[in-house]
Formats: sequence, structure tokens, C-alpha cells
Amino acid sequence: MDRILVVDDDVLILQALTRILENEGYDVVSHSEPELAAREEGLSVILTDYMMPGMNGVELLGALAARNPKAVRMLLTAAADFKVASKAVNDAQVYRLLGKPWSLGELTQSVRQAVEHFHLVEANERLTFEVAAKNAELTAMNMHLEHLVVERTTGLLDGLISALDSRDAETQWHSRRVSLYTRRLAEELGVRGRELDVIEQGALLHDIGKIGVRDSVLLKPGPLSPEEWAEMRMHPEYGYRLLARMPYLHEASLIVLQHQERWDGKGYPDGLRGESIVLGARAFAVADTFDAITSDRPYRKGRPLKVAREEIARCAGTQLDPKACAAFARIPEADWERIRARVEAMELEEAGRSGLLRSAAQGGS
Repeated sequence: MDRILVVDDDVLILQALTRILENEGYDVVSHSEPELAAREEGLSVILTDYMMPGMNGVELLGALAARNPKAVRMLLTAAADFKVASKAVNDAQVYRLLGKPWSLGELTQSVRQAVEHFHLVEANERLTFEVAAKNAELTAMNMHLEHLVVERTTGLLDGLISALDSRDAETQWHSRRVSLYTRRLAEELGVRGRELDVIEQGALLHDIGKIGVRDSVLLKPGPLSPEEWAEMRMHPEYGYRLLARMPYLHEASLIVLQHQERWDGKGYPDGLRGESIVLGARAFAVADTFDAITSDRPYRKGRPLKVAREEIARCAGTQLDPKACAAFARIPEADWERIRARVEAMELEEAGRSGLLRSAAQGGS
């Protein structure tokens, strides 16, 4: 049976996590004191809180590394900031970052995937000693592992997007909508195959760099000062730096870097003009404008598609790529409504999972 270590200084949360994972059939070892948890051995998965007295989660994972070098590492944190995310990814080799409060479905699925990953890595190590006889099997395993690394890292970043959207309630679910809008527009522009996935991914992650912007700036209700605006304008570069070193995210990172550029060259950070801006960023700009106009905000209701079409047509050739604007005008209204309904269904499903988790936590208190 797979042995999972769970560490959290909040006893009620620790009890809830332990009960949930035991119900999934795992052998769970739980500790509220990280110093005691650091002595554990024979672990398949480590799930630890980040903010704890005496020793934080990243330090604990480092202390456990020598005794459990193959254990898959997962970190729980309510501090959704750029420094925590970077330190977790770069220093502690974290497989998955989960925000607090977590989704029950996301929690159980992530642990299940971590256990699968643990066994796949073990299997891969065994197969390396049988290369001569099982070369084809080893190649297939390596390809599968590469796919899993890409998939799980994308899951990590998706978790960060969830944390960012929760941090900025005004744009809740904005990233999901605009990524699907951008993909549909790219299809209308003739994009096919893997490039569509890259464009959707770049659009989903476009604001990831805002994790590096202070709350006092990101959530400020009034106008920003020149100094605050300069900090806000850094978010495309923050996002690019976070993603660019991952080879399978490099193309998507260019969309993140350029998503605030304008067709007429008056955007930022580099003042790029026309087709020197990557196509994904140009398509995103149209989709983002559409979402901004049609989505509800605390200070106004979303406006009809007709208003969005008129505004996008007005901005063609200045802020927006005229070809992308023309492609947007060709797409039926039903397509946009279908995408919005899909994201609303995702939101309802997430709310349901969160309600189940709260019930489980209350039952253990």
C-alpha cells in the first residue's frame, strides 16, 4: 500500500486531509509538527502545508529528500505569490502546488496522479537496466513520462491560475473564458494542430505574472500612481520569466510576454507593431477585449455582443489586428455563447466540489 505523509499545523485541516486520503485507500501518516515529520521514511507521496511554525513546507521537503529521494512532493499554500511559487518549483522540485481552500476533486485526483507518477518513475528506473531486451518498451515509457511531465506541470500552472483568479475576484474565471475564446478565434484564422494548443495555453496563462504584483497595486480600487502603474506593467515579463525556461511552454510564454502589445506599436513591454507580434497574442487581444466588454463587473453589467462587435471593429488597425477583427466578425454568436456556458458549467462544478470539501472538513471538526 502506498504510504503518504500529510503535514499541516492546523489540526482540523490535518484531520480532514487524513480522512479523505484514507477513504481513497492510502496508508496515511500525519503530523502537525514538521520537525517530527522530517524523520519519516518509506514514503511514496509527501503533502505538506507551506506556512508552518519552525519549518516551512519547502524546508521540510528539503529535509525529507535524503530519506525519501523518490517521493513525489506536493505543497499546500494559501500564500499565492510569485516568490512561493518560484521557490517551490525551483528549490523543492514540487510536482504540484495546491491552493487553500482546495477542491476535493482536485485534491484526490492530484494525489492519485502523484502516486501514479511515483510508480511510473520506479518502473522507468527498472526498465533502464533492461534496455537491450526491452528497448521498445523503454521508449514508450519515456514518451509517456514526458507527456506526464508536461501534463502535470500544466496542472501546476493551472493551480496558480486558480489562485490568481481567486486573488482578483473581479476577473474570476476570466482566464478560462478568454483562453477558449482565443482558441476559437485562432481556428477561424486557419490555425490547426498543436499550434492551437499553444495559443490556448498562452491565453490561459496570460496574467500569470500578476502573481508578482503586490496586492496593494493589483487590487487597488482607484487609479494607479505612475510608480504603481510601472509595477503593473511588469507582469508580462514576470510571467515570461516563470515559463520561458520550460521548453514545452516556450512558445506559450511568448504570448504571455506580448499579450499587452498593440497592433499600432503603442503597447508594452516592447512596443512591438503589426505582425512582429506573435499571432497568438494578436488573437488574444481581440478575445480579451470581447470578454472585458461582455462580462459582468462589480461596477457594471456585461454588455451585449453587438456592442463588443462594434468596439472591436472600431479598434481594428489601431489596438487590434484587422485580420483577427475580421475573423471575429465571421464567428456566429452561438459559438461564443457555447463557450461561455461551458465555463459557467466548470464554475458550478468547482463550487459543488468546494461544498463537499467544506462538509467533509466540518464533519471532522
